[in-house]
Amino acid sequence: MNGEDNGLMAALTLMALSARTAPKGKGKDSIVTRIILKEELPALAARMKAFGEEYHLSLFIRDAGNVAASAACLVVGVRGQETLGIDCQGCGYPSCSAMSEACREREVTGSPFAGPNCIMKITDLGIAIGSAVKTASMHNLDNRIMYSAGVAARLSGLVPECSVAYGIPVSATGKNIYFDR
Repeated sequence: MNGEDNGLMAALTLMALSARTAPKGKGKDSIVTRIILKEELPALAARMKAFGEEYHLSLFIRDAGNVAASAACLVVGVRGQETLGIDCQGCGYPSCSAMSEACREREVTGSPFAGPNCIMKITDLGIAIGSAVKTASMHNLDNRIMYSAGVAARLSGLVPECSVAYGIPVSATGKNIYFDR
């Protein structure tokens, strides 16, 4: 490993730490992080491309090219079907227990996300992602938030406990590969 590789891994680790320590609803953590290393990226990119072709979503195909060219990817997901017991109805159900029951009754499919999800947990996910990319920026690590990479990570079983996930591919080159895609 050279100095840039060491810096990249340090920044990725700090990104995961930022996601982990981001504020959470009622202080209950349901965030999951996983660092996908360079050698694992071709499989993730292939899954993104296949999904894009199957569902005619060109952005998945475009993003797959970026992921394949990246140095690594941080996946940040959430166990969004865990509830906080506050019955806020943000999920569309009258209570947390009703949402939990709907989760148990729902058939598992190959859809991009599993639902319903607790709105507080989804908010936690957004805050965690924001914290991770803030850390990447502070360390001059080029990055892009990609829901497409999170979908592929979920469908590939990289974060099986997550109902929703996003990917944050990163790059440390002379030019930001995510800028003029």
